[in-house]
Amino acid sequence: MNKLSNTSEEILACARGLIVAGGYNGFSYADIAEVVGIRKASIHHHFSSKVDLVKALVVQHRERTAEGVASMQQAIADPLEQLRAYVGHWERCIGDFSAPFCVCALLAGELPVLPEEVAVEVRAYFRFLSGWIASVLERGAQQGSIHLTHAPQVEAEVFMASVHGAMLSARAYGDTAVFGTIARTQLERLSRPC
Repeated sequence: MNKLSNTSEEILACARGLIVAGGYNGFSYADIAEVVGIRKASIHHHFSSKVDLVKALVVQHRERTAEGVASMQQAIADPLEQLRAYVGHWERCIGDFSAPFCVCALLAGELPVLPEEVAVEVRAYFRFLSGWIASVLERGAQQGSIHLTHAPQVEAEVFMASVHGAMLSARAYGDTAVFGTIARTQLERLSRPC
């Protein structure tokens, strides 16, 4: 990776951390410049505006999620185990503070005040994630390892909302274990016969 792309990655990583800490309006290019150790003009060289920066961050998050999902599907055949692995990923990220909150979930809470270009990408992330979860649930229901009480798409929305809500509850209580308790309860519900 060349220096230019290293700097872009550092800027994106810094922006992710600042958004997780304080939301879209909770940071400026001056904050990033201080953390990364570059001038604001250098940030503008990589991302001409904050909108461009956050849009690129959300696109990167969706792409990395898609790559992670594809790798997981190759490594884990059972649909219920895929959902367990997804929950386990977030449980580890929250526990070690490497990613204590999904950046898109945080931005979704700010949709009314986000620039439209960013909001479009946040919605695309949610559509992607919901579609993947629905396909896993449908496959699991067909194989008999997952038991649904509603249509797969409805159950996917419930599951996704539970995972993101569990992140919020863990943050509110200051207790990372809360995430696992809530998310595993959803997994248990899906694995029990109706």
